[in-house]
Amino acid sequence: MSQMSIDRALRRAVTAQRKGAVEEAKAIYAQILRVQPNNARARQALGALQGGAAASPAAVPIAELQALLTAFQNNAFAPVAVKCEALLSQFPQSHELWFLLGSSRKFLNDATGAIDALGKAVALHPTFAQAHVLLGESLVELGRREAAVTAFERAVELEPANIATLASLGRVFKALRRLNDALSCFRRIVEHDPAHADAHFQLGMILRRLGRYPEAVDHLARVLEADPDRGWALGDKLHCQAQMCDWRAFSEFATVKARLGVEPNDAVSPWTMLAFEDDPMRQKARSANHAARNMLPETPAARPGPWPRRGRIRVGYFASEFGDTALMHLMSGLFREHDRTRFEIVAFGYGPPRSGGARDELIRHVDRFIEIEGRSDKDVAALARQLQLDIAIDLNGYTSSSRSRLFALHLAPVQINFLGYPGTMGADFMDYIVADPVVIPPAERAAYSERVIYLPNSYLPTDNRLAIAETPSARADFGLPASGFVFCCFNQPFKITPREFAIWMRLLGKVEGSVLWLLRSNEWAEANLRREAAERGIDGARLIFADRMASDRHLDRHRHADLFIDTFHVNAHTTAADALWAGLPVVTLAGRQFAARVAASVLRAADMPELITHGEDEYEAVILALATSPARLAAVRKKLLAHRATSALFDTARYTRDFEQALTLVYERSVPAAA
Repeated sequence: MSQMSIDRALRRAVTAQRKGAVEEAKAIYAQILRVQPNNARARQALGALQGGAAASPAAVPIAELQALLTAFQNNAFAPVAVKCEALLSQFPQSHELWFLLGSSRKFLNDATGAIDALGKAVALHPTFAQAHVLLGESLVELGRREAAVTAFERAVELEPANIATLASLGRVFKALRRLNDALSCFRRIVEHDPAHADAHFQLGMILRRLGRYPEAVDHLARVLEADPDRGWALGDKLHCQAQMCDWRAFSEFATVKARLGVEPNDAVSPWTMLAFEDDPMRQKARSANHAARNMLPETPAARPGPWPRRGRIRVGYFASEFGDTALMHLMSGLFREHDRTRFEIVAFGYGPPRSGGARDELIRHVDRFIEIEGRSDKDVAALARQLQLDIAIDLNGYTSSSRSRLFALHLAPVQINFLGYPGTMGADFMDYIVADPVVIPPAERAAYSERVIYLPNSYLPTDNRLAIAETPSARADFGLPASGFVFCCFNQPFKITPREFAIWMRLLGKVEGSVLWLLRSNEWAEANLRREAAERGIDGARLIFADRMASDRHLDRHRHADLFIDTFHVNAHTTAADALWAGLPVVTLAGRQFAARVAASVLRAADMPELITHGEDEYEAVILALATSPARLAAVRKKLLAHRATSALFDTARYTRDFEQALTLVYERSVPAAA
């Protein structure tokens, strides 16, 4: 049934209501919901008619209710609300009126009023399933997810096979990070409807977050069987395969790269595509399509301010993780060094609540720390405006933990894309991107929609107080051979492509007794990489996988490696800074897009430009020369250690002054000087 057919069916149902043919109208609404379970008008109209069947003798006359329902179906929400309020003075026990009042308020974007009315409807008629559903939806709008779970669960108890309600409940569980509960909901949907594409998509996304990649791929493949052109599902399927180092994904991507996420109606998560190609203009198109389809609010928000000048510039940092994470290891020094006499720092956290030293340390270095997990976007935007933020900084961007929709509501007069997502957001609500002349060279400037804040050295912050453990250990403690050259790459497996892996295997073949030390991520990646090695004539046992461990111990174990070799399309970011801080040289190949130039930026700021290469042949040659010349490698290590204390990369105070100067400049542009 096409959208046009659904519109015609809705009109037929309204006509049937006007004629008093209630059962015919209910049948039409039910047919619409079988085809389009999330059709709110059909669902609400059917709910009103079903609720009417349970009317008491003192209920509102059916003709009045049908007139109200017809007006509601014709989008006359405000008049319906007014009429319901008037009638409720005569019929205060009418759950039908409370339901229609709540439904109208919901469409009028009055979630608080809707909750009040719908709460009365379910109190009067506890088995009114659709009232519970709309109550749950209104609670979600206000960020009251736990209460929404209760409402949806009651609706599902009343209608166990209601696919739309199960989907709503599953999404709330997903937002609450109750992923196993969410899985249960969407699995019940596919039990009722094995071809339900949206349920398979949700299952794929949840299983991906759980790291159960083969299952995720299976469900996303089911989505694509139903709709081969659904780019979002294809992008996530390919990314899951890349996480497993299942490189069939790269062959499949090659057939669709010109359109996937690039064509206007083919939106895809930009994050999932970064490792598949180094093309900044196509990545910009993907970001722009993603922003247009998924970031923009139903009601456009005006840009606030500029606020009157104060003694300090008020800066809000928004991030999902303010605990012991890679992002905060980079940011901790910046927060510590901020000049609090000139800047008022507010941190907004929307990830799972964390405790521990890193978070406690952060709180010590900001003026306010505000948990916004569970709050609606509108509430957060209102809070940001109430606080009169001068600058809002998105530390996540389009990563898997994104909440960039907040920025589409305009949290501050100046909004900045910084650090988390290595690329443009392609959205007009983001004013600036923080970069440096290496990550965004002049030749690629057109690939970024934001104005560029060019820091003089690397855009990447570091903390020169990051602890390195001094635990006595030997190579054998990490499964490494006592002798022989150790190539190292602690990047995530999705960053590894067949291009660099082929070079790595040639290097293992040329350097006798050498091994490749990789980060342990998942069992499928390990098996696939070992198989790929064997196919290239290298014993898979020469690939050794490092377990995850605390940051200080992880930094310490770098001393057992000889050389860090980088990935191409998405470089080492935090991992490059970690390696250099630990005294381990990094060899990179500078590409074109932001993500492919980060390690080059880091090496330039570390005064180690000789480790930046510009082609695959040069990359392989430099690595081989270092691996086969102990004296040359020793000289590089000596230089790295000598420059560590003086280079711009690890001068945290200097970086912070540069960053603050940039913030001051963009603030001055936005706030006119006092007359």
